Amino acid sequence: MTYEGLFRLDGRRAVVIGAGSGIGRESALALAAQGAEVVCADRDLASAEETAARCGGAARLVDVLDGDAVCALAAEAPADVLVFTAATNVRKRLLDYSAEEFSRVVDLNLRASFETVRAFGAGMVERGRGSIIGFASIRASVTEPGQGVYSATKAGLVQLLRTAAAEFGPRGVRVNAVAPGVVETPLTRQIKDNPAWYDAYAAKSALGRWAKPEEMAGAVVYLAGDASSFVTGSVLYVDGGWTAVDGRFDPPN
Repeated sequence: MTYEGLFRLDGRRAVVIGAGSGIGRESALALAAQGAEVVCADRDLASAEETAARCGGAARLVDVLDGDAVCALAAEAPADVLVFTAATNVRKRLLDYSAEEFSRVVDLNLRASFETVRAFGAGMVERGRGSIIGFASIRASVTEPGQGVYSATKAGLVQLLRTAAAEFGPRGVRVNAVAPGVVETPLTRQIKDNPAWYDAYAAKSALGRWAKPEEMAGAVVYLAGDASSFVTGSVLYVDGGWTAVDGRFDPPN
C-alpha cells in the first residue's frame, strides 16, 4: 500500500445494489472514478443502465427481495466491494401500523440485507478478501415518533453487519455500515414536500442543512479500499452532526 494509491480501486470489482438512484448512484460513480469496475444493480433496470453509462460500468436487474436472484448476481459478478442501499420506510406510529406494513419494511430493510450479505460474503470469505458496506441510518441509534419499525430494522442491520465483521474478519473480509443523517433522496421526498418538516430536520444538524446524495460517496470510497484496511465492524456516521447535537434550543450566553 502506498499513500498515493490509498483510495484507488484499480483492478477491483464493486457491486452496488440500489445503483439506480440516490446514494447508490453516487456511490457507483465515485467508486468508478477511483478505478473500480462497477456493476450497477437495481430493480429498475433502466435507471441502473443510466448509472452504468455514466461510469462505464455494467447494469444488472435484481430485486433484493428475490433471494435466488441475489445469489445468481453474486455468482455472476463476484465482488471485491459490495455496497447496498435498498430500503423502505412507512412513517406511522406503532399503534397505527398494520402487519403488512411491518412485514414490508422488515423484509426489505433486514431480511433482504441478511440474504445479500450471505450471498456475497460467502465468495469473499472463500477468496480471502473483500469489503461489504451497508447503509444504516441515524435511526439505528436515535429515533422519533413514527420511525419505530424503520429504526428497529436499521439497528438490526448494524448488529447484522457487526456480526458479519466478526465472522468474516479472520478470512480478510471487512464489513462496515454508513449511517447517513437526512439526505435528499426519493425515500425522503415526503418530508421535503412539507416545508415545516423539512426546515425542522435541517435545523437539527450542526451544519443546519440536509445532505446531498453525493456527500455519502466519500465514506463509501474510504470504506471500500486500503485507506480503511484496519476498519471493520464500525458505523461511520455521515449526519452533519445530528447525533452529536442534543436538541434544537440555543441557550443564551
